[in-house]
Amino acid sequence: MISEIEPWRTAVIEYIRREALPVDKFGHQPRLYALTREIGEGLTYDDDVVFAATWLHDLGVFVGHRPEEPVALAAWDNVAYAMERSPALLLEFGFPEAKVGAVIEAIRTHQAFKEPESLEATILRDADILEQLGAVGILRAVSKVGRDTRFATFSSIVPYLRKALETLPGLLRLESAKGLAVSRVAVLREFLEGVELEAGGELD
Repeated sequence: MISEIEPWRTAVIEYIRREALPVDKFGHQPRLYALTREIGEGLTYDDDVVFAATWLHDLGVFVGHRPEEPVALAAWDNVAYAMERSPALLLEFGFPEAKVGAVIEAIRTHQAFKEPESLEATILRDADILEQLGAVGILRAVSKVGRDTRFATFSSIVPYLRKALETLPGLLRLESAKGLAVSRVAVLREFLEGVELEAGGELD
């Protein structure tokens, strides 16, 4: 299922290590790939495709790749950007050309509201959903407060997390991912209950 470690994989990782800004954006990729391996255990899929899509899917959210002007940023399609940039990058890194299309398709459908058509794309999408739940999901969300125009205060992030709790678990497709979600859902639910109890309506 997984090929030997190849130079193109190292090239992809080093490229994202350089480009991932703010620097905390880098950690999402190795965590996400580890999740794809857990989800895909026992399944027959192309790990080259999943690896490449996992590491390149968020290229368009990095500072230096996305626009910084608020109006332009609000209209920015980071997925389209990643889809446009990835083919040339992959070929430059020595990735098998015949698999590039499958990588782009996985990137296209990696978000929760999309409908993946391949197993590789489904694995990536389920992993990305899991990253929005649990303790890691909380950290990723709270880190946006004050630096993402959508989330100016702590109280603005709570509805975002509550919506994730209510909607994302039901969107998972693979049984392995559903199993991994159980503890993450419990952590997120307990956190939100704690916020409501402790803040007393005065979170800002």
